[in-house]
Amino acid sequence: MTPAAFSTHSFPEPGPSRPVVLCIGGSDCAGLAGIQADTRACEAMAVHAATAITAVTAQNNAGLYALNPVDPAVLETQLDAALALRPMAIKIGLLGSSAQIDLLADKLRDTGIPVVLDTVLATSSDGQVLDAGARTDLLHKLAPLATVITPNLPESGALLGREVSSAAEIEAAATTLREQGADWVVIKGGHGHSNAAADYCQGPEHSFTLTQPRIETDNLRGTGCSFAAMIASAIALGYEVRDALVIARMGLQEAIYNSIAVSGERGRPAAQAFPRRHWPQYRSDSLPLPTGGPFPACTGGGQPQALGLYPVVDTAEWVERLLPLGVTTIQLRNKDLGGKALAAEVERAVVIARKYNARLFINDYWQLAIEKDAYGVHLGQEDLATADLQAIRDAKLRLGISNHCHYELVRALAVRPSYIAVGPVFATTTKDMPWIPHGLHGLNYWCDSLGNQPLVAIAGINGENIGDIAATGVSGIALITAITRASDPEAATTALIRAMSDSVNS
Repeated sequence: MTPAAFSTHSFPEPGPSRPVVLCIGGSDCAGLAGIQADTRACEAMAVHAATAITAVTAQNNAGLYALNPVDPAVLETQLDAALALRPMAIKIGLLGSSAQIDLLADKLRDTGIPVVLDTVLATSSDGQVLDAGARTDLLHKLAPLATVITPNLPESGALLGREVSSAAEIEAAATTLREQGADWVVIKGGHGHSNAAADYCQGPEHSFTLTQPRIETDNLRGTGCSFAAMIASAIALGYEVRDALVIARMGLQEAIYNSIAVSGERGRPAAQAFPRRHWPQYRSDSLPLPTGGPFPACTGGGQPQALGLYPVVDTAEWVERLLPLGVTTIQLRNKDLGGKALAAEVERAVVIARKYNARLFINDYWQLAIEKDAYGVHLGQEDLATADLQAIRDAKLRLGISNHCHYELVRALAVRPSYIAVGPVFATTTKDMPWIPHGLHGLNYWCDSLGNQPLVAIAGINGENIGDIAATGVSGIALITAITRASDPEAATTALIRAMSDSVNS
C-alpha cells in the first residue's frame, strides 16, 4: 500500500519523534552492507531503523565465508517486536531460505505497510545467498506485497532467467516483474558499462529514467542496501513513491560522492543527511525535451536581476493597472475566455507590457503567446507533455514551470526552463492543492538546493509574510488574492513591493 498520491512536502521538519522503518536483512560482520548499511542510511535520512536479522554472515572484501540463516521462529519473534513500533515502511534485503520468505509473506500480507523489496541474490562480496527455488518464491510470494522492488541488472536477469542489459531488455524485464504484483520496479543501472548510472523506474501509469554521472570509486559495498533503505525512509517520512525514488537517488549519489575506504581497503558509501544536491537527470518518452540549449534567461543581461513581485491576474485591465506601480513581472492567467476574445486579451496585455518594458508570461496558452510575441509562457506540470516545448524554445520565449515536489522538479529541470515556481508555500484558497505546504523551512530547502536557478514562491503569501518569503532569496513572489481582492489594489501592490525591498535590504 502506498501513501496517497502527491501528499508530499519539500523537506521534513525535524521533530522530537522519528518515524520507524523496519529493516529486514542479514548482518554483515564487516559492517559494510546489509543491516549495518540500512541503519546508517536511515539515520542519515532522520528515520529510526528497527531491525529483524535474517542471517548472520561472515564476509569481508575477500568473499562470503558463511551464511547462517536464523530459524524462522527466531525471525518471527523479532518481527513481532519490531512491528509493535508501528513502522511506516518496511525494507527487505537478504533472506536466507524459502521458509523465511513464507513467513514474511504471511506476516506482511495484511499490514498495509509499504514494502521496499531489495532482491538480494548475492552479497557485495559475490557470495550467492538464494537457490533457484527460493528465488522463485521471492518473486511469486513477496513481489506482490511490494510497493517497490529494486533489482540490479544481474538480479533482474537471474530472477527472469534471461539476459537483461539493453534498454529494450530492461524495459521488458521491468514490465514482467511488475506483472508479479509490485506497484513499482526500479532496475538499477550501477552494473552497466556507460559513464553514467541509469535507474529505470516503471510504475502504474508511466515510466522514467533517473541518471547520475558515474563516480569512479572502489568504495561501493552496500550501495543497493543503502538505496532501498533510503526509498523506505522517504516513504516513511510521507513522500509519494516517485518523490522517494528521486530522493533516494540523490541520497545515494551523495553517499557515493563522500564514500570512504576502510583500513585502506574497499569501503562503502557514506550517507550524509537528507539530500540537497545531486539532482538526477530525468528522461521519459512521455516528455519530449527541446533541443538548442536552455530557455532564455529572464533575469540579468540588461533585465532586472530578480523577478520581484509577480502578480497573477486574469485580465489585461489588471496588467494596465499594476505595471505603472513598479511591477516588472506579471502573468496573465485567464480560464474564462476563448477564441477571438482570448486572443484579443492576450494581444492587449502584450502591448501594455511592452509599453512598460515588463516581463509578461501567458499561462497555458503557448500558441497565443508565440503568435502575439509575448515575453514568456508559464506551464503547469500537466501541460509539459502536451505543449510543443520545441516551438516555444524556437520562438525564443521564456518559460516558467510550476513545481510542487521532488519528482516534478526533476521533470522541470530536464526542460531547462527560465524559472521554476515552487509552492504551495502556505495553504491557499485559490484552488485545491493536494500538497502539504512547504512553509519557510521547505522554501529555504529549495533555495539552497537549486542555487542559481531562479525560483518563484507562490500560494498563501500576503503582506504579513511576504518579508519572510523575500528573505529566503527567491527571485520572485507570485500573488493573486493579496492584490486582486484588496480594498485598494494599487496601495496593496505598492506596500508589497516596499515590504520585499525592505526585507532584502535589511
